[in-house]
Amino acid sequence: MSTSTSQQFHDPLVGRETEGLPAGFFDRFMFNMHPVAGGAPSVIMGHGRYPLKDTVDGFVVVSTETEQRNLRYASKLSAAELDGAGPFRFEVVEPNQQWRLQLAPNEIGVEFDITWQARTPAWFGTVAVQNDSGTPTSFDHLFQSGFYTGTLSIDGQTRSVDGWYGQRDRSRGVRTMSGGQGLHIWYQAQFPEFAVGFLLVETRDHQRLLLEGAVMHTDGTLDPIVDVKHSLSFSDGLDLEEGTVEVTTAAGQTYRMQADARSGGGYMAGAGYGGHHGKDLGIDHVESDSFPLDGSVSPKTLDSALTDRLATFDLDGVPGSGIFEFALTRSSRYQYRPTL
Repeated sequence: MSTSTSQQFHDPLVGRETEGLPAGFFDRFMFNMHPVAGGAPSVIMGHGRYPLKDTVDGFVVVSTETEQRNLRYASKLSAAELDGAGPFRFEVVEPNQQWRLQLAPNEIGVEFDITWQARTPAWFGTVAVQNDSGTPTSFDHLFQSGFYTGTLSIDGQTRSVDGWYGQRDRSRGVRTMSGGQGLHIWYQAQFPEFAVGFLLVETRDHQRLLLEGAVMHTDGTLDPIVDVKHSLSFSDGLDLEEGTVEVTTAAGQTYRMQADARSGGGYMAGAGYGGHHGKDLGIDHVESDSFPLDGSVSPKTLDSALTDRLATFDLDGVPGSGIFEFALTRSSRYQYRPTL
């Protein structure tokens, strides 16, 4: 794995005309949005292009206190608008600094017109992993903390989201990491003066496969993360409940954060992460469904265990909030093992 922080990430998505792309190439972004104090609603949206397949798709996932609503859309890349597909539109107003995101009326009763503004520098680098399948993973990866302005409407009730937190993720390349993974964490904890962001992947025999990330300060400082330890509690349904994460940085700083992840929702199966991205579903395909948040749905019951849970954090009495993305393998041979 190699990382770089001295240049700007190429933020606009790769266009239809790009030639010489490797097999399996994708270009995707994801944003999430939530109140600074945490708590419902949690909104997650994403959009991806697959030029060699001539497809484009995306999703919006909204978790309230009682349910998760899922909207998925897809189209032919050659037929879609350059600024989105289905009811979703985006604009890169200023690369690495500002995006506008819009959701028109649709069947899940959620609309928004919001602007994401960076509040920290971005961490980005290139992830390279050899896989058992023989097809290597190699993709550019970015994450960055920001805040929102604009409005969100749920069932006709409109509210301002001015000042709400949001993390974004950009990835571009070939990502075929499948098989052999035991624990996956994409951790984005936002605090008033910095955000702690990293991606950690461990194998089923508890060896570290991947670690990337940094503490991103609002004063422009980036402090790369060099070690992560964790002690997490999961339900029988493989759902994260709470836990402690300790991060060590290149500058020698240690951050030990407590997380409460019992709010529910954020199941990324509703966003198509069970192997459905990039499929040819024709032109202007839109579908939706919902999950009750009553305990009947869990990472163990869905076609993907990946979960982007809105969590609250505590760092030596300083409150934070953000997305604690996690997934445990459902292999009977694996049992989670804390490292802290």
